[in-house]
Amino acid sequence: MSLDTLDLNALRTFERVAATGSFTAAAHHFHRAVSSISRQISALESALGQPLLYRHTRAVSLTEAGERYYDEVRDILERLDLATEALAYPDAKPSGVLRINAPVAFGQQQIVPLLHRFQQQHPGITAELQLSDHVVDPVREGHDITFRVGDLADSSLVARRLAPMNYVVAAAPDYLRTHGAPPTPEALDAHNCLLYQGEMGRQRWYFQASTQTASTPFDVTGNFYSNDAGSLLRAALMGQGVVLFPTWLIAEALARGELVPLLQDWRSEVVPGRRDLHVLTTERRLRTRKVRAFLDYLQAALTPLPPWDRWRDESVLPSQS
Repeated sequence: MSLDTLDLNALRTFERVAATGSFTAAAHHFHRAVSSISRQISALESALGQPLLYRHTRAVSLTEAGERYYDEVRDILERLDLATEALAYPDAKPSGVLRINAPVAFGQQQIVPLLHRFQQQHPGITAELQLSDHVVDPVREGHDITFRVGDLADSSLVARRLAPMNYVVAAAPDYLRTHGAPPTPEALDAHNCLLYQGEMGRQRWYFQASTQTASTPFDVTGNFYSNDAGSLLRAALMGQGVVLFPTWLIAEALARGELVPLLQDWRSEVVPGRRDLHVLTTERRLRTRKVRAFLDYLQAALTPLPPWDRWRDESVLPSQS
């Protein structure tokens, strides 16, 4: 390979290796052998006359030249894909691979059924769903759509607010028959509270009465902590204790009566203030049919209320499965 014969496939390979930090991940993406990926990158570096990547035992990272080259290559490839789509399929329906990133529990509980119905409407769409509770760079990772909970950092990304995060304190009927329902947040001291414990440490619960202007934190305790919301929910369903979870996670259990809402005179949260669910994309990806179609679908599906905030209406929930 020489500068006069730079291969577009080599640029796409370099973009994936740089984005994922892994020859193996790029090989999986292109369904090729790792050795083939490595040879192609080496040939590209030889043609350019300088190294683009540092090779480490378990990962690779960009050199200074590689960082500059990656930014340019990524931009060129995105422009090329958009131009090709617009020229080749001027009147086509949404199609292609839609790459989505979302938090693990939210993705499993809500994005999968939303995608199912979206793909029924648009059979030309192939979905690639990556679930992670780590904050990732959507541009570097190559995601078309990223779902994010909470405050957003300033960036060049296009953000759309989807819905508020509404939390509910709840427990199973069996637990309440034995221990009773707490009449106030202070009474949670006498209850077994099942707590999420993640990268930011063990959660605190915040409560705010309608007469209050700010929420008050409560250091509740219990006999089971986990970094997996699904495990805590399962324990609550078995009657082990009280949970505080967003409605998108427990709406079906509430609608079926498997969990009973508690302390409904107080607004509850796991951080001070209120948080929202957002969807992120880039200005350029927003111009693609597949992204526009999915965002339009989300807007229609979650307006005026998302399905998980209609949990008091049992008739809504069967379509979510």
